Amino acid sequence: MGCRPGAAWPVVPTCAGGPVFSERTSVGLDVPARSVVACAIDTVSGELIRCRLTPQHADVLGWIRCLPGPAAVAYEAGPTGFGLTRALSLAGIRCEVLAPSRLQRPAGERGKTDARDALHLAKLLRLDEFTAVRVPSTAEEAARDLVRAREDVRGDLMRARHRVSKLLLRHGLVWSGGVTWRPAHHAWLGAQRFDDVALQAAYESAYEAVALAEARRARLDKTIAAMATDSPWSAVVARLWCLRGIDTLTAFALAVEIGDRERFSGASIGAYLGLVPSESSSGQSRSQGPITETGNSHARRLLVEAAWHHRKRYRAGATIQARWPRAPAAARARGHLGNQRLNQRWKTFTAHHKRPVVANVAVARELAGWCWSPATLPD
Repeated sequence: MGCRPGAAWPVVPTCAGGPVFSERTSVGLDVPARSVVACAIDTVSGELIRCRLTPQHADVLGWIRCLPGPAAVAYEAGPTGFGLTRALSLAGIRCEVLAPSRLQRPAGERGKTDARDALHLAKLLRLDEFTAVRVPSTAEEAARDLVRAREDVRGDLMRARHRVSKLLLRHGLVWSGGVTWRPAHHAWLGAQRFDDVALQAAYESAYEAVALAEARRARLDKTIAAMATDSPWSAVVARLWCLRGIDTLTAFALAVEIGDRERFSGASIGAYLGLVPSESSSGQSRSQGPITETGNSHARRLLVEAAWHHRKRYRAGATIQARWPRAPAAARARGHLGNQRLNQRWKTFTAHHKRPVVANVAVARELAGWCWSPATLPD
């Protein structure tokens, strides 16, 4: 498709240090699934160029190359992934993926179209008024897909088990032989029979869903366990194993979900994961509310679950001692110190009669920092 000029645009402003925008043309892209709406601002001539493109990377790249160069591109992070930014970067074009939650939008603006969104992104890129997200490597993105598939299976299995147990409960059948979903419980479930053909078919279908979900989970767990010991994240996993409540799945998921830890500090990683209190303060008044719950929800859930393990009295058991030789001495010492510290935090919260769920989130926030600390230590 060709380039269509539009209305003129003011020349880019300058500051004491020189131009705010280093390239000549700033391009904003609105990237739905089936089309791409593009808007480019030529900062020399002030020309505004609009175009509607197909989502094919070659089509987008060809249109950008026909613009006055050099050009820089911006689009919002979303379900279309990072394939476009990788293609543009490979072609030598700077591409920024913007965090949608951090985009500045006029408070009084009530109209929203793809063309307006593309123009808005081009303006923000031109003024350097944006927050970019980190683009993961293809291997890192594949590992994230793996742990998120495991998370989906966990949810599917929980719902399938609930369907089976509630179906039996409606007909007066309740397991009382100990822990559920162990071999004895499965044997009891497999022995259940109903005279009604429709009910028997419904029960068999529900129980089959449980068996299939457990088989899927076992396959994914096997792959994750193999990658945890032989992959680019193995060193980080071995360090995270030094902390209580961090098993193979949790360690590997945290390693791939958080990614480059050099971006954070021990204090800032809790905010990135949404574990810090929200705040609305003005003047002399200060009001804090529930945690922000921003950032990576999967990593946040894993940390909250792991924090419960630090409630019991700490002692270095056989499992954690068997993992220590795989980590550097500095990481082992830091993990041991973190386990003692987090258990002491639980004791302090209990002594002050804090609600357990509130105390656990506070421990999870500190645990995020202790996960960052050994992972960034030198070998």
